[in-house]
Amino acid sequence: MVGYTEAMTDPSYAGQILCFTYPLIGNYGVPNYIRDENNILLNFESHKIQVRGVIANSVSKKPSHFESAKELSTWMNEEQISGIEGLDTRELTMHLRTRGVMMGAITDSVKRGKEALEQAADYSSLYFCSSVSTKEKISYGKNVKGRIALIDCGVKQNIIRSLVSRGFLVTIYPFDISYQEIQESKPSGIVLSNGPGDPKLCSPAINLAREAIDNCMPVLGICLGTQIVAISQGAETFKLKYGHRGQNKPCIDLKTGRCMVTSQNHGFSVDSDSLKATKLVPWFMNADDHTIEGLLHETKPCLSVQFHPEGSPGPLDPSYVFDIFSEKILEVRS
Repeated sequence: MVGYTEAMTDPSYAGQILCFTYPLIGNYGVPNYIRDENNILLNFESHKIQVRGVIANSVSKKPSHFESAKELSTWMNEEQISGIEGLDTRELTMHLRTRGVMMGAITDSVKRGKEALEQAADYSSLYFCSSVSTKEKISYGKNVKGRIALIDCGVKQNIIRSLVSRGFLVTIYPFDISYQEIQESKPSGIVLSNGPGDPKLCSPAINLAREAIDNCMPVLGICLGTQIVAISQGAETFKLKYGHRGQNKPCIDLKTGRCMVTSQNHGFSVDSDSLKATKLVPWFMNADDHTIEGLLHETKPCLSVQFHPEGSPGPLDPSYVFDIFSEKILEVRS
């Protein structure tokens, strides 16, 4: 019912056509790009629309909300993003849930659609990190509890906000930064962000994660960051047939037995059998298909989650992951 501005600006969706299954979107319009007191964007997860196209059943032409500045279609036109409405999105969803995620095109004829698909590169082969990552260092917040080096593979704004609100000075680094360069600022911990594409292509971040973990640096991986952590320790990843996307994905905390609702957006997962050759153990499990949703290192201060603990928009059930990471930093410091 809510969250289309956050979803459409989520860098993890870069290069994808997004089909909204809720029948009506755009009903509360689109606000202006504004920032909070820490200069972090509000209502959006990046500074522009990241999806390549949008499919909807119905789009409101008369939005109603006190923050609304424009219609959804106006926003998309301004940023030159294609869209189509009037489709039976639930039928399309059932097709995708049967056949799996696939390449697609929005065109005015079947012929042009087929031509576009024949010429298109396979999504999994594209290297998106370079296009969604920052090109320079940017810092947010104040150093109350320590410094966080956040590796930007396509970071969501609410991850930054979640860390800043816990008293950290957060510095965003390009995805291809080296561990040695980060060490110059003496960070208290490293966060590997979410992002689009195949994790196996993110070799700079994989190398950084390996060095950081070897040197007992507190590390938190989120979404793509989980897969990067796993690969850095010798585990394998694979492409999911359907992917996990939405705000209502149930995950079980294997340490407490607690089941929570999580926000997710990923098309790859960690191979649980490949963990046997590593010192990583499962932390969270997907209650639907039993895939890995989080990892803990047996001897190092390293943890990761496949879902989004920053949940924007919601749910907020798993936000305690940031608190556990904060505790790891304090333990290492003491």
